[in-house]
Amino acid sequence: MGNEALCRHLLEYSVRTGDFTLKSGRRSTWFIDVKQTACRPEGILLIADALLDALPPDIDAIGGLTMGADPIAFGTAAIAAARGRPLRSFSVRKESKDHGVTGRIAGALGPGDRVALTEDASTRGTSALEAAEAVRSFGAVPVLVVPVVDRGGTAAELSAAQGLAFRALVTAVDLGFDYEGA
Repeated sequence: MGNEALCRHLLEYSVRTGDFTLKSGRRSTWFIDVKQTACRPEGILLIADALLDALPPDIDAIGGLTMGADPIAFGTAAIAAARGRPLRSFSVRKESKDHGVTGRIAGALGPGDRVALTEDASTRGTSALEAAEAVRSFGAVPVLVVPVVDRGGTAAELSAAQGLAFRALVTAVDLGFDYEGA
């Protein structure tokens, strides 16, 4: 199991067991609210350490669909800056704005940037692909999908089919659960 301290933090603050209905409509015996880890100072440090280790050096920016990616991308970029690594962050809005800075991208993303897409938890992997499409439409280049938790076990294959590398920081198995599947 990699990232043991991160796994312990997730198990203490973010994982709940019981009877849950997932976004997909499927039932599960466990649920993870990664924001309970990402929004705690020691939690975002653990996430940022693991994420920065996972990012290739040529990544310019990190982001993903709002709200799941926001605390992870923003916190990691701030910690990267404190360590001397220039890494900008951004959000992909759920829908385009038609006033102010228009479009789906909000934040410091530039055309041609090489991008890591993040999210709190990935079950099927479709959120990252939606973010990748918005990033491509903006003129940047999505390279890597790096969720904090891969709970489904199918996102890597879906990402690869779109030409994206996939590297979860923690898996369902690392946390002691079976993958949820697609």
